Amino acid sequence: MTPDLTGKTAIVTGANSGIGLATAKALAGYGAHVVFAVRDTAKGASAATTTSGSTEVRHLDLADLASVRRFAADWQQPIHLLVNNAGTAAPALARTADGFELQFGTNHLGPFALTNLLLPHVTGRVVSVSSQAERLGRIDFDDLHWERARYKESSAYATSKLANVLFSSELQRRLRAAGSKVLAVTAHPGFVATNIYDQATGLATRLMVRLFAQSPQEGALPVLHAATGDVPGDSFIGPERWMHMRGGAGPIRRSKTAQDTEVARRLWDASEKLTGVSFGL
Repeated sequence: MTPDLTGKTAIVTGANSGIGLATAKALAGYGAHVVFAVRDTAKGASAATTTSGSTEVRHLDLADLASVRRFAADWQQPIHLLVNNAGTAAPALARTADGFELQFGTNHLGPFALTNLLLPHVTGRVVSVSSQAERLGRIDFDDLHWERARYKESSAYATSKLANVLFSSELQRRLRAAGSKVLAVTAHPGFVATNIYDQATGLATRLMVRLFAQSPQEGALPVLHAATGDVPGDSFIGPERWMHMRGGAGPIRRSKTAQDTEVARRLWDASEKLTGVSFGL
């Protein structure tokens, strides 16, 4: 049964390509007014023209907290769905405008701050797009920005995706404790051919993407199920087949670390200090 989102507003970060664009197109098809929250507004506007339905494009750079604050300050209306989809993979150590390691800053701290600032407007769900790569992540609270350890791209990416799951779980716990009906849900799109692999240099990686990766439309299925399906808060939704890497959408298991409520609480506290924003929960 197709969801009816007529009269509802959905914000999708990183909606100018890949899974974000596929998600935005589907939500617009369900009747939602979809906001393309993107770093490159020219690309966002071009992508929006390929989408049937009600859309608008707004600038948002999750690697710059000043941009996040401007986006939130300009927002005044109710939000039925906030889809934290935008992400990055950095082949070399790089930093955000605020000095954070680029992947942790863009994939976790930016969405953390954005959700905090927009939460008073959210009436439905917050969907965090993570990855099963979270199973390989480790939160080193003494070196969150790779200032001591030798930088490893894959480890940094996995840690940022683990942070997504931990954040969503802790957000749901706090929402529930506050008596809020807003749901926080996490999605794992599976193995998807998106521009996050554009900088891949290994022949094996490029070959795997060509042979086995899903399309962005297929990868958006778990995100859409997390956003509109009959699922409880703190669900982790991903593909149902091929080791949860492709095909369909349903609940999947998360790592033991991702279930650790103490790690989630510590990450929340650290994220508040780093971003300078606090949830009223």
